Amino acid sequence: MSQEPGILDGLRVVDLAQGLAGRAATRYLAEAGADVVRISRPGACELGTGTLFRVLDRGKHPMALDPADAPGLKRLHALLAAADVLVHDLTPSQARALGLDDAALAALNPRLVFCAIGGWPQRHARADDPVAETLVLARLGLLDEQPGHRDGPVFIRMPFAGWIASWLGAVGVMARLIARDRSGTGGAAHTSLAQAALVPMTMHWSRAQRPSSVFAQGLPKSTPIPLHQASDGQWIHVHYSPDAAPWMAQALAAMGPEAVAAENAKYPPSHVAPNFGANKAIIATRPAQEWVRHFWEHDVAAQIAAPFGAIYADEQARANGYVAEVEDPVLGPTLQPGPAVHVLPPCRVQVCATAFDLDVPWPSPSALPTSAPEAGRACHAQPPLHGLKVLDLGAYLAGPFACMLLADLGAEVVKVEPPSGDAMRRLERIFAGTQRGKRALALRLGTPQAQPVLQALVRQADVVHHNIRMPAARKLGIAPQQLRALKPELVCAHVSSYGPHGPRADWPGFDQLMQAACGWELEGGGKGNPPMWLRFGVGDHLAAAASVFAVLLGLYRKTRTGQGQAVAASLLGAMLTTVAEAVALSDGSITPIAHLDQDQAGIAPTHRLYRCADAWVAVAAFSPQAVAAFECLTASDPQAHFSRLTQAQALASLDAARVPAAPVLQAQGEPFLDDPAHAAAGLHASYIHAEYGQMRQIGALWDFGDMPLSLHIAPPALGEHSEAVLRELGLDQAAIDALVEAGITLCRPATAMAPTAKATT
Repeated sequence: MSQEPGILDGLRVVDLAQGLAGRAATRYLAEAGADVVRISRPGACELGTGTLFRVLDRGKHPMALDPADAPGLKRLHALLAAADVLVHDLTPSQARALGLDDAALAALNPRLVFCAIGGWPQRHARADDPVAETLVLARLGLLDEQPGHRDGPVFIRMPFAGWIASWLGAVGVMARLIARDRSGTGGAAHTSLAQAALVPMTMHWSRAQRPSSVFAQGLPKSTPIPLHQASDGQWIHVHYSPDAAPWMAQALAAMGPEAVAAENAKYPPSHVAPNFGANKAIIATRPAQEWVRHFWEHDVAAQIAAPFGAIYADEQARANGYVAEVEDPVLGPTLQPGPAVHVLPPCRVQVCATAFDLDVPWPSPSALPTSAPEAGRACHAQPPLHGLKVLDLGAYLAGPFACMLLADLGAEVVKVEPPSGDAMRRLERIFAGTQRGKRALALRLGTPQAQPVLQALVRQADVVHHNIRMPAARKLGIAPQQLRALKPELVCAHVSSYGPHGPRADWPGFDQLMQAACGWELEGGGKGNPPMWLRFGVGDHLAAAASVFAVLLGLYRKTRTGQGQAVAASLLGAMLTTVAEAVALSDGSITPIAHLDQDQAGIAPTHRLYRCADAWVAVAAFSPQAVAAFECLTASDPQAHFSRLTQAQALASLDAARVPAAPVLQAQGEPFLDDPAHAAAGLHASYIHAEYGQMRQIGALWDFGDMPLSLHIAPPALGEHSEAVLRELGLDQAAIDALVEAGITLCRPATAMAPTAKATT
């Protein structure tokens, strides 16, 4: 029986990217059914041609041409004239030189959606810098935000900015396609490695006029991480306190209060484990597998820090299709990352794509959906998702952050939380980093009095999104099947820890555990060192962005069919996508990857950090010319070379030799928020918060050119909009007062303060 075409069947995509982010973004589009042509440029330095890029380019039609010469550019223009989407990672000056700047592309094909994923935003002063993640992280100061096994900044082994940028790119393309359904015209949907790198810093980099003591403290990078070594030498990451697990409870009791206090005093206080030190001492008494099995039996979230690639054998990953069996033409039978989201029709691994023949052109552009009410009329004055209504029922990070992304894109988002508040509110700065653009309604779900309010909210929504574990969701009446029984045309999105299928579908899980399971904690520690958690919480942010991609796929299909659906993403699925640097071979072995050195400085002499006499520099030399120039400059001992120079001298010599490099900036949280270049590029967002006063946070994650983002509404205070939302649902004052009296809702007195920033482009 033939398979149903994917959601993006008939969509024509040209992939002109060289690096990870663009090529991953187009793979997601291909898995959703798009027809992708992958352009290779003869003579150009491909940033990667190994295992990672074999995985990223699967299912794409290969085509070789050089847009730098006239015949090649003519062929490319012919391709783009019939395309729907172009993804590239050219800098603005490179794009202009090739006649592929935004204005030229819009003139060539007004329906074309074009997404550039450069190093920096298109309007940033550094937009023409080399597109190299390590250099971007160095200039942003993020290499100093990660704690290491030594003092000073450390090389971050996981290319998290590239992976986040891949999802931002795919989301931007989908948002622009949805806007094209309204207007009939395409346009820009740009993002960058810098914007992607800043995604996790929404939790950490913000400023308030009147911060509480909790907001002011934030979450210091010195906070101890519960990675504990078991008796067999393996490490276990435990999230939240394991004290209630019987073995741990018995051991704590046997130690006695004084011994427990003495062990705890060896470490700074932990916000997740009050007996951090004692837990560490006790876990050292049993093998890792015994502890993990015991923790799992008693609902304690834990994972062993596994070797890179071991996740391919994981039963839960296989059950959800996150691991795919792929017959690679070079490697033979392999296990590779599969699609990270669940939609209908399902995303599928595409493998055997034939070379693209320009003499057999794509068909003429397909017509706009007949159901698009504004087709053919320009609507670019509004954000891409203007008019979309989203109900956010999530908590903690992944669910709320996904809804914040939808709000940034123009959706009207109502956040529902208990009258006691979202559990993440206790970490005030982190909470604020996931809530911009929403109106807050305090509502005690699961009570009879709240049910009519919930039903009214659902009936006016287009999308309902949450990350509540399914057993609890069913009790509250917010499982997808329950919600779609009220309104079948809803797109219901759920983010879980381990995926919607398999034995761990309802288990608790957190970003830290997925980093451990997928091998990144061992790789991040460096050779011979204990494992290390990447502080940026990338699993949550990757899952959030992946779920937004799934939502937009669902909305895109709904426009064409009128049908809603349930879509799903997970921490495990999103994190497993990043394991594409290695695949499992038929003999069970894992293809090799580059490992971080013991000093946590880099993965090669030409891709690492160097300590100068006064500071640090980062080098990212990939092309043969840059590698040769670096070796000539530094002779046989690069570290000795740089230790004799100041940072300024080192950068000057590297620049003269045309070796890509950057200063490794440190302590950049406050300077970032004051930097005029960042402000000019839209990387700041400012508004008035009901409690904190004037507030500044990280701003735009996309640039849609002629379409603004919605970045002017501050994160809401608890119950700030309860009364207004309830009145919009038709409740009068007596009904609202009754809900308040019963503890079903909480209404904050209205504030007279107004936003100070308009929608930011």
